[in-house]
Amino acid sequence: MSTGPISVLVVDDSAFMRTALSRMISSDLGLHVVDTAASGREALEKIESLEPDVITLDLKMPGMDGLGVLRELQRRGERPVIVISSTAQEGADTTFEALSLGAFDYLAKPSHASLRILDIREELTQKIRAAAEWGRHRHENRAVRLATSPPQASDMPIPEMIAIGSSTGGPRALQTILPLLPADLPVPVLVVQHMPIGFTAPFASRLNSLCRLEVREASLREPIEPGAVLIAPAGSHLQVDRRSKRPEVVLSREPASLFHRPSVDVMMLSVCERYGPRCLGVILTGMGNDGAEGMRAIYKAGGITVGQDESTCAVYGMPRACAEMGVLRQVLPLSAIPQSINSICHARAV
Repeated sequence: MSTGPISVLVVDDSAFMRTALSRMISSDLGLHVVDTAASGREALEKIESLEPDVITLDLKMPGMDGLGVLRELQRRGERPVIVISSTAQEGADTTFEALSLGAFDYLAKPSHASLRILDIREELTQKIRAAAEWGRHRHENRAVRLATSPPQASDMPIPEMIAIGSSTGGPRALQTILPLLPADLPVPVLVVQHMPIGFTAPFASRLNSLCRLEVREASLREPIEPGAVLIAPAGSHLQVDRRSKRPEVVLSREPASLFHRPSVDVMMLSVCERYGPRCLGVILTGMGNDGAEGMRAIYKAGGITVGQDESTCAVYGMPRACAEMGVLRQVLPLSAIPQSINSICHARAV
């Protein structure tokens, strides 16, 4: 990894997209486009000769596609890759396969309309910086550690709801946690994962194929029942109806002023208002601080709060914000979180 600007290789079979992405990346003085490639084979040759810090990778290309590039990079040794994907159903499915093959993150491919192209510039440069940081950490010998000791089961309220928030790196983290939860989990699970519109339904379907629990995209007014995992749909905040006799899903575009929709904070504050100390909040990898206020509310109400530790996060942003506020009762490596959830939820179920 170089000590100067972050070097980026742009891979796309569209000359328009290569030019547009290169201009956006080059507008950040801390980033440098070392070259572009128009095919998978060309990309692999340039990766070997140029050794870029980060690669932006189109998935749909003639000949060797983006998935083929990722498979070859797995064999050679992973490098930070941000996939650029269509938001169509097929594109979303391919994106999640790319993440399973080691891609760091993804970005929804914009249309050829220049105004829409400019809309993704900030997100693109932020993700490139995060990917470069992740790449540096992969070469460091950082021990996985437990930052805090788990509370004893006898000290914990039994949760009636699990609320999980994640962002950058979250799809892979969720695919680690949710498949290890048992079919007889006695509580429902609500998940906010920051995603572009069009991605959450395919993501829920993919998770459903991997999990013993039923996983689906949440729909308005559906009941929230034990043993189900509901994923907040992109573009809508997910809340629990605090007035209905039985818990139901409320979806809304308000508040519209928040940077993220769905927002982890909106979901967790709603859950805390309904369930108080009988909440289990889990904050996973992601940029920024969405979820910090929600986790603080759960913590102050006497609920259980779990944060992913720095060493296993793709981006230690959202968990860091919670840790710095002192509102995490447990800080665990990703691999330990499923066991912790199981232990907490079944602590007195026998």
